[in-house]
Amino acid sequence: MNVLFIGNSYTHMNKMPSLFEKISISKGIKVNVEMSAKSGHSFRMHSEREDLYEDIKSEKWDYIVLQGFSRELSKSIEYIDTASVPYLNRILDSIYVNNPCTNVLLFMTWGYKNGFEKREEINSYTKMSDSVRRGYEYVSFLYELPVVPVGSVWKDVNTESRINLYKEDGQHPSIEGTYLIAYTFYAAIFKGTAVNTYLGKKISKKDAKFLQKAAFGCVSENLEKYRLLQNTLSVTGERTKKGEYFVHCWANYPKATSLTWEFGDGQKANDEAITHEYKNEGAYWVKLTVQDTCGIRTIKRKVKFEKPEKPSRRERSRPKVVLDSGTKIY
Repeated sequence: MNVLFIGNSYTHMNKMPSLFEKISISKGIKVNVEMSAKSGHSFRMHSEREDLYEDIKSEKWDYIVLQGFSRELSKSIEYIDTASVPYLNRILDSIYVNNPCTNVLLFMTWGYKNGFEKREEINSYTKMSDSVRRGYEYVSFLYELPVVPVGSVWKDVNTESRINLYKEDGQHPSIEGTYLIAYTFYAAIFKGTAVNTYLGKKISKKDAKFLQKAAFGCVSENLEKYRLLQNTLSVTGERTKKGEYFVHCWANYPKATSLTWEFGDGQKANDEAITHEYKNEGAYWVKLTVQDTCGIRTIKRKVKFEKPEKPSRRERSRPKVVLDSGTKIY
């Protein structure tokens, strides 16, 4: 998987894309991550960078992340329509000319620690955070693009913990803030948790676990709201108490003209969502072939079913005694 991050210091601070790459690789995911980030840049400034277009053309990117200036999308819709949208159009056109199958993600940022005092409507953290979120949601609606809700996770962590997400300037991310960003991207792209993942040397395991839980919780609860289910599939195996083997498949490819599931046992189906039963235990490759304006591509997932082990001998259960102190004796 090839991922390109386009942004400014919110993206390159503490080498966030590299941290996202290390988290992914530590979970066995092969990913190549590159960055095209310039401090203080807005979407307009990005659109005027010749090196940006060279970076876009350098690879057939699976994902490209777009992040604008920290206050750019905190303004009115009328402002966004004139100050951001024309330049986003230019960037998006270049992305899709290079690869019409690239998944573009919007990087929702966060409010300053004390807001931006020079504008009354965002002169507190809450005001600015909410304004930035509304701006990214508007752009998401306009282009039908998914949003990675870093700003929403940031707000949850600020509310529920004492973890400091800011550097001394009250704007840029601390090491913990950068870990939150990277992990939110992991949860948004791969739709899963990353227990026992890469931490680096500067963040405590306790803080990392809290940030992981906050990021996964916010993302998983808002997959539909932030369009994060677009161009994704789910394949889940189930062995019932009766000893039946099922695989539950679901796909969301809005522009698909054809969807074909192959279950690895000679059976096929063409539904968006389907449950298939296997007659025997074993390992099966479930394949989904998608045909749309991008062409034809096949995505594979492996499911494995095993018979439950039979107990070697029957053991008598022994009652447990609980002392007043709470100590358990078996």
